Formats: sequence, C-alpha cells, structure tokens
Amino acid sequence: MYDTLYHCPTRWDEVEQLLAENEDTLCLAGGITLIPSLKQRLMMPDALVDLAKVLSRTIRLEGAHLVVGAGARHVNVARSDLVQTHIPALAALAGGIGDPMVRNRGTLGGSLANNDPAADYPAALLALRGEVVTNRRRLSAQGFLTGMFETALEQGEVITEVRFAIPKTAAYHKCRQGASGFALAGVFLARFADGVDSGVTGVASQAYQDPEMVAALQTGSLADWQPDDGDFLSDMHADLPYRTALLKHAASEAWKAITPT
Repeated sequence: MYDTLYHCPTRWDEVEQLLAENEDTLCLAGGITLIPSLKQRLMMPDALVDLAKVLSRTIRLEGAHLVVGAGARHVNVARSDLVQTHIPALAALAGGIGDPMVRNRGTLGGSLANNDPAADYPAALLALRGEVVTNRRRLSAQGFLTGMFETALEQGEVITEVRFAIPKTAAYHKCRQGASGFALAGVFLARFADGVDSGVTGVASQAYQDPEMVAALQTGSLADWQPDDGDFLSDMHADLPYRTALLKHAASEAWKAITPT
C-alpha cells in the first residue's frame, strides 16, 4: 500500500464536495476489487471516499420495478424476501457470486461501477431492462455499460440505486471459473409479456444482449447457431471454442428454466 487520504462522509453534499475537490479521488463501496488493486498499486488515487454511510441498502417494490439501493451487499440481495418473491433469479445470481466473504462485502453498485467482463450483475441489468440511477441522472443498461471495466459514470457521479423491471419469469445460468467464481459464460434470460430479453456475461469484453441467440432458442435451433465471436475472450481458463460451447450450454439451461413444460 501507499499513503492516501481516507474520507468517510455521512452526507451526500460532503461526498460531492470531496469528489469535486480532487479529480484523482476514487469511491469505495465494498472494496472487493478496489482494495486488492490498491495493494498491487494498479490504482494509486490521492484519496478514497468511503460511501458506506451514505449509500442505501434498501430494497423496495415500486410499481412494476424492484429498486435496490447501490449499497446493498450481494448477501442482502440474495436473502431479500422481496427479491426472492418477485425476481428469484436475481436472488440466485447474487447468492452465487464469489464466496461468502465476497458476498458479505461486495455491493451491487460497486460491482456495476467496476463492470468486470465476467461479473454477474451486468447480465441481469440488461435482461431485466434495468436502469442505473446516479446522484445526477438515470441511465438505461445499454447507456450505462460502455466497455471493459468502463461505464458512462462521469467525474463526481455515483450510483445511488438500480431499478429492475419485474419479469413474468427469469433464470440465470453460469459456468463458473472454479477459483474466483466469475463467469466463464453466463446467460440471464427474462420473459416479459412482450418477449424475452437476454444478458450474456463472461465471454466478451463486456456483458451484452443477444437477440439472435434468443431467436435460436425459440426455434429450437441453438445447436446450429453460431455467435458473433469477434469480441470473445480466449485465455488460460477457456479458449474460444470452449467458451462458445459453454455459452450454448448456459443459454440452453436458462431457456429450460423459463420455458413451461
């Protein structure tokens, strides 16, 4: 580690003032990704602003949406009666993130702000027609996720809550990397009255929607379907052909879970 200033404000105006004073300031939520990055000096900000005392962990029902405070930890989402009742697939997703330590420290807002290409929540955000609410504006899932480890968040902008549309049914299937629990391939499918939406994670530079995959599932032709793999990842954990096979398996399993027998 190295010397850096640490702030733990209790009001939003303090947060905004601290972020405005120095552009080389980072926000700290759960710290699951940030703290190891600091230890390895991959990030070296002048100051940290701990959001623990200002971020809401509240989960509430608002019309046809489930609204989750950005400070909600993965374990909060997994164990929430509201989430388990209205979007059980989201509760299952949260319960399958990492390990117990990660689930007890990591937050929804922190995970989305990091936008790891193998993270679980971005797939749910896309499939559940999610919206990210910040201290300044509201962004659609597609408008928020902009690239590998990149989002539309601007300097001084902080996620405050996330809105998920409640589907008729939904399912998430993930092929896990054994050590980290990250997705080698993960597919979230959500069935709404007007169709099925998808979110794919773990295979490309960031999570994405794949309507052609959904069409292949609907016609029973997934075996013949080939994804556009120009942006696919290929590494020591899964090369391109294996990742493609995992993607098809995850999609098939998620589809079975949302399709009446």
